[in-house]
Amino acid sequence: MASPNPKIIGLIAGNRQFPFLFARAARDQDYKIIAAGIAGDTSPLLHFSVDKFQYFKVGELKKLFGYFRANAVAQVIMAGQVNQDNLFNPAVKLDEEFQALADALRDRKADTIFAAVADRLGAEGMTLLDSTFLLKKYLAPRGTLTKRGPSVSELKDIEFGLTIAKLVGGIDIGQTVVVKEKAIVAIEAMEGTDQAITRGGKIAREGAVVIKTSKPAQDNRFDVPVIGPRTIQTMARVKAACLAIEAGKTLIIDREKTVALANKASICLVAA
Repeated sequence: MASPNPKIIGLIAGNRQFPFLFARAARDQDYKIIAAGIAGDTSPLLHFSVDKFQYFKVGELKKLFGYFRANAVAQVIMAGQVNQDNLFNPAVKLDEEFQALADALRDRKADTIFAAVADRLGAEGMTLLDSTFLLKKYLAPRGTLTKRGPSVSELKDIEFGLTIAKLVGGIDIGQTVVVKEKAIVAIEAMEGTDQAITRGGKIAREGAVVIKTSKPAQDNRFDVPVIGPRTIQTMARVKAACLAIEAGKTLIIDREKTVALANKASICLVAA
C-alpha cells in the first residue's frame, strides 16, 4: 500500500455534472484525482477529467476501500447523486462490509446512510471532506441573478416556501418544495429535485415557485444543494415561474448557461 499524499484525493462520483465541476477545480489546484464511479450512474467521460478511474457496483464498499488504500488516498470527496432506485433494487448485492453497515443503520434516510459511510471511511484512515472546499466560487451569491426579479406574489411564495423547506430539511426528507399561491404542491423526497419540480409543476399548471435550500443541520460532506441548466430546463417544461435558492450554500453548475436559460424562459432566479 502506498503512503498517503495530501495532494491525492479520492472522488466518489455519482451522476450528472457535479463530479466534473469538482474534478476541474481539483486539477486546477494540482490535486491528483483517484475517481470511483458508480456503475449505471457515473458518466464514462469522467475518465478524461481525472488521473485514475474505476467503476464499482453499488454495495461494493470493501472493494472501494481497497482501491483508495492502494492509491494512497487519505482524503475523499462525494460529488453527484446516486440513483435512489438502488435502495429497493433486489438485484443490488451488498458485500459483507456494506451489509454490516446497513444492518447497523437506525433508518435509511440519506444523511444516515452517508454519515455511516463517512464513519467507515474514517475507520479505514480516510477523511471525508466538505464537498465544496474547492468550489467556493461556484456557490450562489446573494441577490437576483436573472434579468427579471420576483413579483410580489412570488416573493410571498418564496417566504412561505423557505419556512416549509427548512422544516422538511430538518427531518431529512428533501431540500426542495414547490409552491403556488401559498399552497404546497410538491415536496421533494427520494425521487430528487427534477422529479419534484415536474410533479409540482403539473399540479400548479403554470407559475409555480420552486424553493431549494440546505438543511438546517446541513453536512457539507454530502448532499449539498446543487442547481444547474437541467434544473431550469425542467422548470421551463412545466412553466414554473421562479426558483429561489440559498445564497452561499447552493452550488450552481455552469452559472452562465443556467442564468441564460432562465432569462430565455422568463424564469426568475434569486438567491436569498
